[in-house]
Amino acid sequence: MNNRQRARDAYDVVVVGGGTAGLAAALVLGRSRRSVLVVDAGEPRNAPAAHMHGYPSRDGMPPAEFLAEVRRETEAYGVELVRDRVAAAEPDGSGEFRVLLADGGQVHARRLVVATGLVDELPGLPGVAERWGKDVIHCPYCHGWEVRDQAIGVLYAKAFGIHQALLFSQLSDDVTLFLDGAAEDDLPDADWQMLAAAGVSVIGGKLDGLVVRDDALSAVRLADGREFARSVFVVAPRMVPRDGLLTALGARTKETPAGPFTDVDPMGQTSVPGVYAAGNATGPAEQVVNAASAGYRAGAALHADLLHTDLERAAERRRAGVFSPEGERAVARARARRV
Repeated sequence: MNNRQRARDAYDVVVVGGGTAGLAAALVLGRSRRSVLVVDAGEPRNAPAAHMHGYPSRDGMPPAEFLAEVRRETEAYGVELVRDRVAAAEPDGSGEFRVLLADGGQVHARRLVVATGLVDELPGLPGVAERWGKDVIHCPYCHGWEVRDQAIGVLYAKAFGIHQALLFSQLSDDVTLFLDGAAEDDLPDADWQMLAAAGVSVIGGKLDGLVVRDDALSAVRLADGREFARSVFVVAPRMVPRDGLLTALGARTKETPAGPFTDVDPMGQTSVPGVYAAGNATGPAEQVVNAASAGYRAGAALHADLLHTDLERAAERRRAGVFSPEGERAVARARARRV
């Protein structure tokens, strides 16, 4: 990623967001000989994590190294990547878009892919933000193996209930759920039965913060001063999509367990013609491997969209007896692919 001068002022596709989803879409489009600009602010969600997991052949790879490799691959196909922000995207009246950049520049895009991800808003408990991505975690699939058999504490979150505590009980026999002031009566009998069956301990009372010694989580401290030794603490962040651009364009949303996210069809098309979205901008569970798949599908669908649009226009011109080099080249490419 760099700050060099853009090679042009108009692109087939502008991809907003240079994480896994955006780069996967750009890679497919670049290999399809599309002109593509990726605009990335350089704020990946998984930046605090030392390693990523669950991606076949890349399990355990540092996220920064992974993205650097994907950027290198993508640029090899002529895709342009710039470090900037998209301030706004406006329909130009022809079904295409004016894209305004934070640096004051402007480019034209026939189509958009929005892959801006989400922001994890962490609980305000002292110590959580400082240890986030180290020994404060949230996902058993992302980090669970690495904390197996350790003393794990789980912060009760009303939106998720006891779900995280039950998931982590598969990874350790020493899991404690901290209610943090929630009343025990808030948990239905079925939850208590599940916690007992899973061997999860439950601690009531308000929490005061995390205890860190020698740059490692040591304990969870209650407001009454009691400390419970824990080496891992699990929280449920509020997952907020970076969807300002999509909202401004009028994209429809859908409800998820984590709140509203942009609604897309199976190929990533939003409710706004010409606007696709992929990755965590469309849902809270789009981990790296899922984001790559979603970006790939969006890129392939978008290429087909552009191709058919061009060929239909060329066919209309031919029927009307009007020919253009652009239209003839598109038809010629189509014929060559059939030979």
